[in-house]
Amino acid sequence: MKIAIVGASGAVGQEFLRTLDQQNFPIDELLLFGSSRSAGRTYTYRGKEIIVKELTRNADDFKGVDIAFASAGAGTSREYADVITANGTLMIDNSSAFRMDADVPLVVPEVNGMDAFDTPRNIIANPNCTTIQMVVALKPINDISPIRRVHVSTYQAASGAGASAMAELLEQHAQLTRGEEPTVEKFAYQLAYNVIPQIDVFTDNGYTKEEMKMYHETKKIMHAPSLEVSATCVRVPVMRAHSEAIWVETEQPVSLEDARQALEKAEGIVMLDDPANKQYPMPLDIADKDPVYVGRLRKDLTCDRGLSFWIVGDQIKKGAALNAVQIAQYLIANGWKSKAVR
Repeated sequence: MKIAIVGASGAVGQEFLRTLDQQNFPIDELLLFGSSRSAGRTYTYRGKEIIVKELTRNADDFKGVDIAFASAGAGTSREYADVITANGTLMIDNSSAFRMDADVPLVVPEVNGMDAFDTPRNIIANPNCTTIQMVVALKPINDISPIRRVHVSTYQAASGAGASAMAELLEQHAQLTRGEEPTVEKFAYQLAYNVIPQIDVFTDNGYTKEEMKMYHETKKIMHAPSLEVSATCVRVPVMRAHSEAIWVETEQPVSLEDARQALEKAEGIVMLDDPANKQYPMPLDIADKDPVYVGRLRKDLTCDRGLSFWIVGDQIKKGAALNAVQIAQYLIANGWKSKAVR
């Protein structure tokens, strides 16, 4: 299979390289594309050196490519989607460019994998990182009784804003230790020793774009237009892995035992829930791991149809590269045939 990565030099692009190798994805030929700044860089994949090519309007560059994993930002995806898909290549896009387009499926394999086969534009959208890990945890409960309402507060790591944001957080700690004024460029405020209750820009209704992504994307992925979702997204001084405190209300009461059993059996979830022994998911432990970890499961005290729980997932892996690769794996396992022109 001929595979391409667009945005190969970025944090998620690099994670694609690692994830494809770790997942033993079937690759006969791998192409890497990037900006003019990245072109010419060399990366090693399975013992072979691959030079990054500049992404241009030349559709022949993607001739014969079965699947292209794109993670170069929404603007680049919009500009080059027609080039990437012109010769039948399936584009699995990690940006926000196409997520809410009616003719582009928004897919988390554990939740709505079959949607990935409906691709009139040869594009599949990878959801927002916070949405991905949340819907993986919602699905087992929703299968017992449909979820009517979700309240979620997210605690999002610096890596969600890219490699430079991680570097800035480290540098801020070092500068403050030396008694220096910290550099503040990637975030609205100093992140070290702080939390910032804003991710992305504010919209007219007082919610940020990040919070509204969770609202819209959850409805689309779960095929639940009447599902009510309210999110508060907070940046925290953690390097990697996002955490979420989730409260759900179901149509019928769901017992703690049934919820726990469903989550324990669910694909892509690891239960880590032993409060008596202080066992619960934390970003420090979950970074660089594939599953979504769930803990602190309990009945809500204010609503007999309510459940509360805590989840942690590595947003660069399951929240980005891993989910995209899993979409491709799901397609292949279920009989997908490439449309690529050779």
